[in-house]
Amino acid sequence: MGEEMKVEAIVPESQLKKRKREEEWALAKKQDFEAAKKKKNAENRSPIYKRAKDYAKEYDEQQKEIIRLKRETKLKGGVEPYVTYGYPNLKSVEELIYKRGYGKLNKQRIPLTDNSEQALGKFGIICIEDLILEIMTVGPRSRRQTTSCGPFSLRHLWAV
Repeated sequence: MGEEMKVEAIVPESQLKKRKREEEWALAKKQDFEAAKKKKNAENRSPIYKRAKDYAKEYDEQQKEIIRLKRETKLKGGVEPYVTYGYPNLKSVEELIYKRGYGKLNKQRIPLTDNSEQALGKFGIICIEDLILEIMTVGPRSRRQTTSCGPFSLRHLWAV
């Protein structure tokens, strides 16, 4: 009476085979999904690189044009066409988006840390550099992309 016998549940062989088959299917499905994701990322890499290269060229041309205009203004003795604080430059916009940029997806605040196309992919924005270009040049899709981006959270002045 002191010894108790453990009774193990007997599982039919057909159920064991079914479990094993379902596990194999789940593993195969997971591997297929990961392979498709890896392939998509590889396909997106080259257009992202090409766009970034084009944007860098465009930014250099803009900077050269600004420098040319400033020199021309100094030669003519005119006043610079900027407000006291000036227009945001590329560096400040990049830093702001990379450090404090958030997007709104399904009413949730998601940081813009990688080149995922979740919210802005439908507007033709496949990487963060596209977003920066839209903000800097106020492109044709800028209205839509700014509504899908969240407001920037800046530090309080007394915290500085």
